[in-house]
Amino acid sequence: MGGDIASSLVSSSEEESVEGKEEFPEISLGSLACLIRKDGSRAKAEDGGAVEGEKGAAFEEYGEVRRRISSKSLDLEADRRRISDVYGEVLESYNVLLRRSGNLEAPKARILSYVPGAWIEEVGGMTRNDYEVPKTTLLLLVGPKGSGKSSLVNRISKVFEDDKFTSERAQVSYNSSVGDGTAFLHEYMIPRGSISFSLCDTRSLSDDSSENIEMLRQWMTRGVRHGEPVIRGSDSWRLKTRMKQKARQNGYNSSEIKMVNFVIFVVNGLSVLKSMNSDDEADKQYTEMVATAFNCPYLSFKDDKPVIIVTHGDLLSLSDRARVRVHLGELLGVPPAKQIFDIPERCDRTTELAIVDMLSYSLEHADKNLPCKEGLSNKVFRVALPTCLFLLIALGIAIIAAQICGNHNHRVHRQPILELNTHIDWHKMRHLWLDLD
Repeated sequence: MGGDIASSLVSSSEEESVEGKEEFPEISLGSLACLIRKDGSRAKAEDGGAVEGEKGAAFEEYGEVRRRISSKSLDLEADRRRISDVYGEVLESYNVLLRRSGNLEAPKARILSYVPGAWIEEVGGMTRNDYEVPKTTLLLLVGPKGSGKSSLVNRISKVFEDDKFTSERAQVSYNSSVGDGTAFLHEYMIPRGSISFSLCDTRSLSDDSSENIEMLRQWMTRGVRHGEPVIRGSDSWRLKTRMKQKARQNGYNSSEIKMVNFVIFVVNGLSVLKSMNSDDEADKQYTEMVATAFNCPYLSFKDDKPVIIVTHGDLLSLSDRARVRVHLGELLGVPPAKQIFDIPERCDRTTELAIVDMLSYSLEHADKNLPCKEGLSNKVFRVALPTCLFLLIALGIAIIAAQICGNHNHRVHRQPILELNTHIDWHKMRHLWLDLD
């Protein structure tokens, strides 16, 4: 019975208004007594002693329910305030970006001056020479179909291109519902002609989570190769044959295999909002697929999860864009104001600055998580072993020297005694020798 009361109160609490008013109903003793009398096993009101017992049990149960309600309300209030603060922080980030956009040249120059390993933090006695620094830092783009990965490549490229009228580098799917989109891995140097860092555009994630995990595992453990086809098990026989033929014609095998240094996860903000506001299970599958792929352990570098980019924000209001970022932060466990970047389909200074900030975050974490050289542990052992041997030899020499000094001092102290007894008259002791005979 108490469980029924608690559940009814919790359900009421979950229907709280947006303004944050608590709607926990007060329970009077009369209503509680009515609920008690609904149980046929309860004593009737005219039974004096039994009624007193029922009152005591009712008060105990009522107190327990109230304690549970109070704990639940505190948790809800704390979550409400925390999310409200995060939402305000995300909204403020748009204002900060707008104010900073007046000085775009300085952060842009920082990206253009980047070289792999330049932002390594030399901690723990490690130096830049102790890491496997790649010739080119590779950032892998991952995301569902229609998230806008190829369009993002073009927008990033234009930020650093002197000629704003140059043709787009990546092929963009005009209608994501038609065709298969990007089917081959494509690497793009940023900026064009540079070797500092590159973006690798990939095939979209599948609706099958197991296929996604296997695809991500191969990219993150084996590396990626420009021009390589991305073939799934669920692809039709005709598609597989066509992709293999194109791959042989392009000769992708001559391309260099490169290891991924950091991951950029791209999602469609419109699809996320639709998933948030819909009760349709088909719509909710989008965020479920995003969460499953994002939490794939292969995508993380130590404790660092991928950076997230929300696209198509130009189709949403500012409040909805902020809601999407807050929702993704709660869903994926990352700070929405610092690790989730809103990059709409626009060519203005605030969008360019958002792109530069995202690249700065990605390159810093790529350098932070560079692997150590394979021979580093052996090098430490080779350095440490001679040092230990030297210390042991020095300690042995010190011990031997101490013993020699000790013996010398002992002889020095006994020498005067020996000198006092050197004049012995052996002839007077002759009778001792005769007695022995």
